[in-house]
Amino acid sequence: MKKQILSLAVVSTLSLGSLVSPLSVNEAKAASISEMQKEKNALQNKRSGINSEINKNKSKIGELQTEQQSLNDQIKKLDLGVEDAEKKIEVKNAEIAQTTAEIEQLKVEIAELIKRIEKRNELLKDKARSFQENGGTVNYIDVLLGAQSFSDFVDRVSAVTTIVQADKDILEQHRLDKEELEKKQNEVETKLNNLQGMKKELEALKVKLNDQIKEKNKLMSTLKHEEEQMHAENLEMSEAADVLAAQEAAMAQAIQLEKKRQAEIAAERARQAELARQRAAAAAKAKSSGGGSTSTPAPDPEPVAAAPSSGGMIIMPASGRISSGLGSRWGSYHAGIDIANRGSNVPIHAAADGVVIRSYYSSSYGNVIFVAHSINGQTWTTVYAHMSARMASNGQVVSRGQRIGTMGNTGQSYGQHLHFELHRGSWNASKSNAVNPAAYW
Repeated sequence: MKKQILSLAVVSTLSLGSLVSPLSVNEAKAASISEMQKEKNALQNKRSGINSEINKNKSKIGELQTEQQSLNDQIKKLDLGVEDAEKKIEVKNAEIAQTTAEIEQLKVEIAELIKRIEKRNELLKDKARSFQENGGTVNYIDVLLGAQSFSDFVDRVSAVTTIVQADKDILEQHRLDKEELEKKQNEVETKLNNLQGMKKELEALKVKLNDQIKEKNKLMSTLKHEEEQMHAENLEMSEAADVLAAQEAAMAQAIQLEKKRQAEIAAERARQAELARQRAAAAAKAKSSGGGSTSTPAPDPEPVAAAPSSGGMIIMPASGRISSGLGSRWGSYHAGIDIANRGSNVPIHAAADGVVIRSYYSSSYGNVIFVAHSINGQTWTTVYAHMSARMASNGQVVSRGQRIGTMGNTGQSYGQHLHFELHRGSWNASKSNAVNPAAYW
């Protein structure tokens, strides 16, 4: 996406004849206002193209926002599911706690029942031994027959009946206690089985909850990626629009500079023509009045001198060692050279006369300045990246050797250095116009 946008926002070709020494007539024609106006029109067409791309991206942003809302709705439902699962877990925990308390109480009751049953067992054993030793129920008959009177007999019958009934009560209570013991034991087993079932259900809920959390995290990650992509595209479109606007401004300034240069050339030619006319008139007058006498003609005007050259086409923009050259590096294409210097406040200079197309902070280049140059009829673009400070602004005319910044380590950079690019023509995202700067200084 970034390449598509930035490829539409390439730095336009600028023919800035006023930024170098006065050109020859042919060079002046090559850098004519008409040609520059054509370039400006082409730049406007490119701007229309990028506006179309911006509209397409706005439409895509709308789709992303719709998708984002959909993801938000899904996350909301998932949050409600998680909340419901947590409530169920709390309920199950309460039920487990209550069941555990009931089981403990049943254990106490069972222990009491077991004690009572054991006591009755001992009592019944004692009676059984007594019956066996004394002949069992014969003793009751002896008791009845040994009555001294009827009243005594009745009393003895009542006593025996009471004893027999007490034994029956003991046996009945013993039976009931055993049944209750069995019932409570069954209840305990049932409670334990229910508890185990609730534990399994709780474990299943926890698994479900964990799955929901994983799904939520996945959805949130997707949402975050979509948001980052949307913001990145917004940034790219804004940056591309700014670059394009800066190019148009630089082109408009270049046209004004070219008009001024053409006017200066025209004024100089008019001055030279006037001088030539004056010399011719003076010569004619001298000839007519002097009868053939000669006079020393006035010297021809000196031609406009070219600006002095200090080495190659461009100068090395900073002092230091070249730590990385043009070409493949770390699996990608390095479109410039790196000039490293560990010193403090290392100045960065314009490699040639030019106009600043863009001076801004880029996420990749850090503090960066793009400059357009017209050298010997050819347009060039230089890039100065990773600077700690910029000292030239958009549209500013800079001179060869003028300080435009300070070496730094901003953006996607490792260690203090200047990343310097030289492009034959315009800069583009694919860096297809990049050449080795070292071959030109």
